[in-house]
Amino acid sequence: MDGCRGVSLGVLWFSVVSLFSTPVLAAQTVQVAGAHFPPYVIKPESAEASGLLPEMLDALNGLQADYRFVMRPTAIPRRFRDFQEGRIDLAIFENPDWGWQGIAGSRIDLGLEDAEIFVAKAEPGRTQHFFDALAGKRLALYNGYHYGFAGFNADPEFLQREFNAQLTYSHDSNLRMLLRGRADIALVTRSYFNAYLEHYPEQAGSFLASERLDQRYLHYALLRPAAPISAAKFSELLDRLRADGDLQRIFGRYGVVVSPAAAGSSATADGRD
Repeated sequence: MDGCRGVSLGVLWFSVVSLFSTPVLAAQTVQVAGAHFPPYVIKPESAEASGLLPEMLDALNGLQADYRFVMRPTAIPRRFRDFQEGRIDLAIFENPDWGWQGIAGSRIDLGLEDAEIFVAKAEPGRTQHFFDALAGKRLALYNGYHYGFAGFNADPEFLQREFNAQLTYSHDSNLRMLLRGRADIALVTRSYFNAYLEHYPEQAGSFLASERLDQRYLHYALLRPAAPISAAKFSELLDRLRADGDLQRIFGRYGVVVSPAAAGSSATADGRD
């Protein structure tokens, strides 16, 4: 009997040791591009980094434990090189027309739609017709952004020469330029403008926002071929966030339209446009 008990205790001890010595698979890290793009990403290189992207990554990380999505700071002009050289795996809130042509990777429809709008200072008698023509008006633009009216050509010299553009790195500065009479029209994302007025409600009557759109943002994610997560798996996680209402909770408050369903990956077999 004692021999049987010894054997049983030995088996139990072996089971316990085996349990704790079995390696636990760590979550695979997915590096997500964080380029300053308010309200989606705000000051990604700082300790106070914020925006819709960090909220979305928190939701993705809370949904599962197989992947850990982390934001890696980059810059708008540098994100293409970082993507191709493997420093980032995933670029979110992109559009294939914004310089990604010919760069290998999956294009994943996020089912999120924003828009670029024209904003002017509100003045007596000024109507929507003010936005009919841009010629002769001083434009305040964000350096590095691709605008529909300019054929998505983001070259600063081209914009300054052809459209009398003043280029900055701050939407706030561009809107203040309108109020101070230093610019006639600023272009901002609809989500940013809504976020700005939420922060400065006293200025709501100071601006005239256009009904005319410069462009609609049909947001995509771009996933590099060697990323730790597949396009199908990432799309599956997005569908779960959509079904749970997390996407609407995060993006809806700023006027970003959340589609009931997205088209998923639109990449061709070799991962290029």
